[in-house]
Amino acid sequence: MHTSRLHANAAPPAAPVRGAIHPAWVRVTHWLNALAAIIMMLSGWRIYDASPIFPGFVFPPSLTLGGWLGGALQWHFAAMWLLVFNGLVYLTLNLAGGRFWHKFLPLSPRAIVSDLAAALTGKLSHADLRQYNAVQKFAYLFVICDLIVLVLSGLAIWKSVQFPLLRELMGGYDTARIVHFTAMSLMAAFIVVHVVMVALVPRSLLTMLRGRQGESRS
Repeated sequence: MHTSRLHANAAPPAAPVRGAIHPAWVRVTHWLNALAAIIMMLSGWRIYDASPIFPGFVFPPSLTLGGWLGGALQWHFAAMWLLVFNGLVYLTLNLAGGRFWHKFLPLSPRAIVSDLAAALTGKLSHADLRQYNAVQKFAYLFVICDLIVLVLSGLAIWKSVQFPLLRELMGGYDTARIVHFTAMSLMAAFIVVHVVMVALVPRSLLTMLRGRQGESRS
């Protein structure tokens, strides 16, 4: 009798997480944004090499896209339109459906520091991929803002005469180039960190491919 009472009062084991984590539109826009960003970065390096901002520093041609300046510009502008329109779809659906507030907020500096410390010591849990930790929230919000800066600074460079106010807000044409280069460098750093984190938690790649988290087995 005593044993059965203990079993009756014991908490049931946690059920595995089921159902879609990332809806189809999130997965499609994510991969299109990634494709556009990588194409823009590699073609942008070729464009940079044609007129370096920092004397003596150029990117190896093997890491660039386009083959020559004209080809790189074609790749860059094609990817720019994909990034802009696909990014607008992503932001609109996130905001309209409330996913943005649910996934990325609330967020505080204390939470970021706490989760970062846990991640560096291997104590950060990844059991439920539905929930972003504070470091992930910060990283995703950061890259969204960084991509916006990339597009705006790129417009200030590309259409400097047509958008004089935007050019001046960037500090002038030459400063806009530095802003664009810096934003590109930060995006490249984000991609490296993102790939490393995915390698550490490969289940997160599966959820972005098929939308679901693998069920745990006892």
